[in-house]
Amino acid sequence: MLSALADGELSTAQLSTVNEHLAQCPSCTSNALSQALLKTATAKAGQRYTLPPDLQTRLAGLAKQEREMAASTRHHAETKSWGTGVLGWGVAFALLLLSIGAGFWQRSAMMSSQLVSEVCDQHIATLAANTPPQVLSSDRHTVKPWFQGKLPFSFNLPENLPADTTLNGANLTYLHNRPVAQLLYSLGKHRVSVFVQQRSSTMPVKGVARERSGFHVDGFVTDDLEALVVSDADSARLSDLTNRIRMAQAK
Repeated sequence: MLSALADGELSTAQLSTVNEHLAQCPSCTSNALSQALLKTATAKAGQRYTLPPDLQTRLAGLAKQEREMAASTRHHAETKSWGTGVLGWGVAFALLLLSIGAGFWQRSAMMSSQLVSEVCDQHIATLAANTPPQVLSSDRHTVKPWFQGKLPFSFNLPENLPADTTLNGANLTYLHNRPVAQLLYSLGKHRVSVFVQQRSSTMPVKGVARERSGFHVDGFVTDDLEALVVSDADSARLSDLTNRIRMAQAK
């Protein structure tokens, strides 16, 4: 029934019955939220490599311009005609490069936005599940070694945390099919998820400072790693924690 609920396939009577049950069952409510988030993430993943919608039109226009240019220069001398043709191809090639470059940056921006959405969804799912982390410890010397053999990279945890901040544990999770460490902190009464992954040029994180669904999203990049930090805590306090984790990578 929960799968049918996520897919919007329940009848009015079935929906009423399910909603009545969800109002009294935290476990099924958490399960329903997780399935809804998974459905959203899957839909977004299917759009990761969508080309700009006008790319084919632009390329067809360039080809048409080149054909018209070639036809208009046939009556010229062979040398002049050859030179004009080379110039035309040069202009077309330059425009094609600009088109590809624009598409690349558009795709990078879209992927960055999708990454922010995905980490927010995972943070919300963690809050909703309300289950213990895979490694439950406030000791950084316990949390870090737990990932050995599970991740193709290593990272450091800060020795000194901001006031009223506690390390609660960590999970092994995935972002865009890549293994990621999800570090869990408490910042006062606020929960924080820190997603640390191996650096990738296809997943731009540098300069990320956004808000999504009421959550602040911060991040940093090092030579080998990139991280996204999500919480509804005050942005200044969240930035302090983010900077301490970033500085710990230099040790």
